[in-house]
Formats: sequence, structure tokens, C-alpha cells
Amino acid sequence: MNGIEHYFDLKPEVLALDRQALELCAPAFAKVEAIRDENQWKMLRAFTDNKVSATQLVGTTGYGYDDAGRDKLDRVFADLVGAEDALCRSHFLSGTHALTVALFGLLRTGDTLLAATGTPYDTLAGVIGIGDAGKGCGTLAEYGVKYDEVALTADYEPDYEEIARRAPGATVCHIQRSRGYTGRNAYGLETIKKVIDTAKAANPDIVVMVDNCYGEFTQTAEPTAVGADIIVGSFIKNAGGGIAPTGGYIAGKAELVEKCAHRLTCPGVGRELGCTLDVMREMFMGLYYAPGVTCEALKTAIYAQCLLELVGKNPVPHWHEDHNDIVTCFDAGTAEALVGFCQGIQAGSPVDSYVSPEPYAMPGYENEVVMAAGAFTLGSSIELSCDGPLRAPYTTYLQGGLNFAASRAGVMMAVQKAFFA
Repeated sequence: MNGIEHYFDLKPEVLALDRQALELCAPAFAKVEAIRDENQWKMLRAFTDNKVSATQLVGTTGYGYDDAGRDKLDRVFADLVGAEDALCRSHFLSGTHALTVALFGLLRTGDTLLAATGTPYDTLAGVIGIGDAGKGCGTLAEYGVKYDEVALTADYEPDYEEIARRAPGATVCHIQRSRGYTGRNAYGLETIKKVIDTAKAANPDIVVMVDNCYGEFTQTAEPTAVGADIIVGSFIKNAGGGIAPTGGYIAGKAELVEKCAHRLTCPGVGRELGCTLDVMREMFMGLYYAPGVTCEALKTAIYAQCLLELVGKNPVPHWHEDHNDIVTCFDAGTAEALVGFCQGIQAGSPVDSYVSPEPYAMPGYENEVVMAAGAFTLGSSIELSCDGPLRAPYTTYLQGGLNFAASRAGVMMAVQKAFFA
């Protein structure tokens, strides 16, 4: 049997670090595999309890009235995450689009949106209307929705005293589980629960919405289990298992999901419309395999973090810490190292491996971004990908990995390109 060095041109020093990392990571791998198993049992039970049938894997055309597969997927997902209702649709273009639909569905003129975990991810600035972002495009601000923000503490923790002070004046409390383009770790359910409890103690009527992108199936429950009223995410991240070709979800309290449905389509119509064409089989299958694929992505993250520590970097999180999303970030130190790491990931990707990514001005981002994404689904970050904005300290964000064996090779190539060139 041939080793990994038989297939890829890897330097001896990188191979030595690989052997060391695999040995160190074994206990952490076992931990995420146990999480995978429980989530997969829960997934199977949601499918069997809801009597998913072969006829529901076939889509519809036109208006999509009485689409049994679409409605069944909603029910399976709601039961899976412990929500009253869910809206799982291929019509969501991205995680940002699903979040936009939720925000416009829940907020009205005169309401206030409170960002409880610092400034939201870059692409939401134009949705909310922060500063001049999205000006003239119909932002929440232009519809008379006010915005308030609680900055994180110096150690990237939520400021609970300030959340309690500002929650009484807010209609919706926004929690971002993953880090966006910051250096913090993702928030686990314990922290999310504390933010929810703090906001609701100060304002029992506040609606708490969690941006759950990158966090699904990294623990054995979702934020709905700890009091979130609405959770939102993408099917080309964890929840789609690398199989769903598009889409996203909104899940939570039935009356709130219904409001969002009327914003996705049009008022008075709601969830009754929306044909599914030929994607239902991939949506069901992607969801079903999501716990296992998320585990592979977590193992990739743990391995990458260990390898990076061995070359003197300080990744967040560390490989032996809890993992609340599939993302790893570290400061590359220079633009060349950031670009080199992304180029190494691209070279270790199954699609477009021959392409060499370069920084460019990407819509919705303040700085130029370099992005490696040799994926079967364009933009899918459950597949091995890497990106970062070209601004000091040149923080690099690694995510995804459909299977650990291939992703391990990609990470080794990235480390070699960035630090052993």
C-alpha cells in the first residue's frame, strides 16, 4: 500500500509534521465522531418518523402547489432541530439571502435590530444599512428599521451587561454563531443560551435570531434547543452535506417562520408557492449525510489546527478545544503567506486544481479577498475552501472538507506552499 507521499509532491519535513499531527489528534477525532453518531441517529429517526417516501424525492414545476416533497423536508428539518416549523427552500440563494429574508420578515418600520455579538458578517452590512453600505438598494435602514450593536469584550466574549441594557429597546436580537472575519472562536450552545437568557430576561418579547451558518451538527443540538426563536443557515454549508446544490433554511417558532415565508415569496401567498424542479433528491440526501460530512470537515479543521501549531502559528480554535463550527482561522502574517496558503488549498482541490487564486474585489466585502474554492458546488464552504481579506494581520479562514483523507492532502499542500516554499 502506498502512502500519501506516493501521490503528492510533499517535502520530508511536512510529512514528518503530518505523522506527528495524526498521532496528537486521535482523541479529538474520537470526540467529533461520537457527535456524528448521535446526530446521525437523530437524523435517521426524523426521516423514519416522518415516513419519507420515494415519491417525495421528485420535484414539481410551475407554481409548485401541493409539493409533497418540499413540505416533507420542512417537517423533517423542524423535527431534527427541535423547532415548531421550518422553511427549507432551494430558492434561498445563500446564507446571507436566508438571513435577509428572515430579517425583513421579522422587522417592521420603527423596530430595532440589536446585534448582540458585535458587527455582523460583512455581507449583512448592505442588508442592514450600516454606514453607506447598500445605500439606495432598499436596506432595512431605508425602510425605517433602526440598528443597535453591542460590541464584544476585549477577549471576544459577549458583553452581557450591555445586552441587558439595550435589549428592552429592541425587537429582534441577532446572534452570529460563527466568527465572520474576526479572530474569535465560534460560540457554543452554552454561550448562545446565556445571550438568549440575558436578552429575554430584559425583554421577554424580544425575538432571538441565530445565524447558524457553519455551526450545524458540530454539537448534538442546535440553538433552538436552548431558546432561540429562529435559526437560519445555508444548504451549501454543513446542512447540505456537500450534495445539496443550493438553498437554505429558516426554522423556529411557527408564527415567525410563517412571516418569513411571506417575505420569501409575497405577502398573502407565503409557503404555498415555489416549485422544486429536480433538486429534492439532492436536498433530502444532502441533509441525511450532513452529520457525517460535518464530522469530516471537523476532523480536517482539527488536523489543520494541529499542523499549523507545529509550524508556529496560533490557530483559533486550537485543535484540542471544543469546535462549535467548521472554521479555522490564523494570522498568516503576510499577504504572500495568505495567498500562498489559499493557492495550496486550490491545488489540493478536486475541481480547478490548476487554477492559482489571486486577490480581487468581491461584492459585499470591504477589502480585496483571495479565495480558494475548487468545489463541485460553486461557493460551497462545506467543501474544502479557504479565503481571507487582504488586510493586516492577513487572517486566513479555512473551512470544509467532504472527506478527511483528501482534505488532509490539501492542508499539507497549503502548509507547504505557505511556509516551506
